[in-house]
Amino acid sequence: MPAVKWRMKGQWLKNCNCAYGCPCDFNALPTHGNCQGMVAMKIQEGHFDDVDLSGLAFAIIVDFPGALHLGNGTAQPIIDETANARQREALLAILSGKEQAEGTLFHIFSLITSNLLDPLFLPFEFSFDLNGRQARLRIPGVLETESEPIKNPVTGADHRIRVVMPEGFEHHEGEVASARRLKASGKINFSHENSHSTLARVEHRPTGVVHPA
Repeated sequence: MPAVKWRMKGQWLKNCNCAYGCPCDFNALPTHGNCQGMVAMKIQEGHFDDVDLSGLAFAIIVDFPGALHLGNGTAQPIIDETANARQREALLAILSGKEQAEGTLFHIFSLITSNLLDPLFLPFEFSFDLNGRQARLRIPGVLETESEPIKNPVTGADHRIRVVMPEGFEHHEGEVASARRLKASGKINFSHENSHSTLARVEHRPTGVVHPA
């Protein structure tokens, strides 16, 4: 077990190039054969030993040539520029997977990522409304993405889908939305519209994601 005690609780956003529903959540193959997307978290409460992480944010942009479990992915970690040196070191330690048990989220990503790019430290503009299925993340020069409710194609009314995964390692319950825009413009470069989005409230610890109370 990891020796360091840490905790991150807050708002979680996952947007990718797949059709609504994210086949990965169902152990299915990606819609277009590859996976391009991002995850981001606004930490509302968190620490890494005695280092306070509350109020910080991070994102990871990913590009996999095939399904995630086949590996060979490229990942770009991005840390909120307001983090001080100790906070940056702490967040990068968590994202490395070294401070998590086997089979947990960041540990799995460390095994399937063959090209880990140097971290970036940039400003975050992050808004999040779980019940409204609306979110927006802007990291200047690197990432822009916006989520909104899926629309009924006939009436135009908002369509609501919730996915529950009792044994999920990323989250246990998430609201499915539409990634109206998903654009990465750094070393990882892609642009998609009206693709998958998940919004969730999560709590990650070294042993994995905690079930909501």
